[in-house]
Amino acid sequence: MKLNHVNLTVTDVPAARQFLETYFGLKSADTGGDAREHSFAALFDDDGLVLTLMKGTQVSYPKTFHIGFGQESEEKVNQIHRRLKADGFDVAPPQRSHAWTFYVKAPGGFTVEVLS
Repeated sequence: MKLNHVNLTVTDVPAARQFLETYFGLKSADTGGDAREHSFAALFDDDGLVLTLMKGTQVSYPKTFHIGFGQESEEKVNQIHRRLKADGFDVAPPQRSHAWTFYVKAPGGFTVEVLS
């Protein structure tokens, strides 16, 4: 059995969608018009994951909650880190923990881990 669907409540659907497309290669589906694009997005990866984003006025995830994007190498983790940093995101350098990893606060109110 494989987990293949996750829904996140976010404060800004378009910004969260763009972030996930830009840095993690997710692809969005047509959600049915301009008004709907601000309240809902469906994103897909190459391995069958469906990640949906739903607009919420208050987003309050537990401190340790996050989603993760595993990378094929430490260099890929470093590349994503450099790109996020260059684009103005406040990200601490990757570190050796349970993996070569770093965390970033995504637009919309959730945290993403990038690891290898």
